[in-house]
Amino acid sequence: MKLSSGQATGYFSKPDTQAAGLLIYGADAMRIALKRQEVVAALIGPTGEEEMRLTRIAAGDLRKEPALLLDAVKAIGFFPGPRVALVEDANETVGPTVTQALDDWQPGDAQIIVTAGALKPTSKMRKAFEVHPTAYAAGIYDNPPTRDEIERDLKAAGIDQPPAEAMHLLTDLARSLEPGDFRQTLTKIGLYKMHDTSPLSADDITACAPATIEADVDDVLLVVADGQAAAIGPVMQRLQAQGVNAVTLCIGAMRHFRSLHRAATDTSGRPQIWGPHRDKMLAQARTWGPIKLEQALTELTDTDLKLRSAGQHAPALALVERTFIRLAMLARR
Repeated sequence: MKLSSGQATGYFSKPDTQAAGLLIYGADAMRIALKRQEVVAALIGPTGEEEMRLTRIAAGDLRKEPALLLDAVKAIGFFPGPRVALVEDANETVGPTVTQALDDWQPGDAQIIVTAGALKPTSKMRKAFEVHPTAYAAGIYDNPPTRDEIERDLKAAGIDQPPAEAMHLLTDLARSLEPGDFRQTLTKIGLYKMHDTSPLSADDITACAPATIEADVDDVLLVVADGQAAAIGPVMQRLQAQGVNAVTLCIGAMRHFRSLHRAATDTSGRPQIWGPHRDKMLAQARTWGPIKLEQALTELTDTDLKLRSAGQHAPALALVERTFIRLAMLARR
């Protein structure tokens, strides 16, 4: 059975213990590893590996000894409880071996968990899991965690029902961090708030978030939105020296101006902007107004398309800097 993104999120936390197996595939190795870790823990519990109910098989070893997988699937464990035969970093070269083990699987055998890189829809191994009556296939894509996933991970870290403003800030943070870094940040927040009964705040999150170049990116975006055209050049030079690329700047700028536009068009009286620059950004939203912010977003979208165009020959950072200067001049009109 093929799991959609929404179905997969729920399945990883509560997998079918009677299933023959699960294939997790995608281009991002870190995301795959996190999902694999989650589903295996849900199947065998915290003591499963100590009780030898988990058998790890590298794809390279399976290629040399195809019998390894079926032996692990059929083996009778010394300790009671569900068992897992895990094949890591699989590809089409071990596909026939995995498919054969899946065909030979019987109730009571170890569940077959397979992780793989990006697989085409025509992949025979992928099709085998998708059409099998008691097996599942889940594609993991380069999307930030959903609100439900963040809330679930926070709960695992010991924090229930975070305030809305904290959730907005965590959602923004999830978009800017790698999956492993974001998971570690949530764990750190849980430790930071241990025995602290006060609601999770933006200051708590800021104190636990990793130091990244995002702060410097925010610096140039605040300068742009304040209309300080003359200050853009020096800040851009510093960012270039730090290795910040043009696409990162453009994505950051679009996120910043979308936040301003959301605040400028807010009618609830509680604009959805959070973080250490909230007051400054609210002032920027009032100064710009919805119409000019829409013009800014159009300008940034055009720049983003140019950066991704195969026919683009102008230096990428120079293109972004020119856009930033135009936006700063627009702010002064």
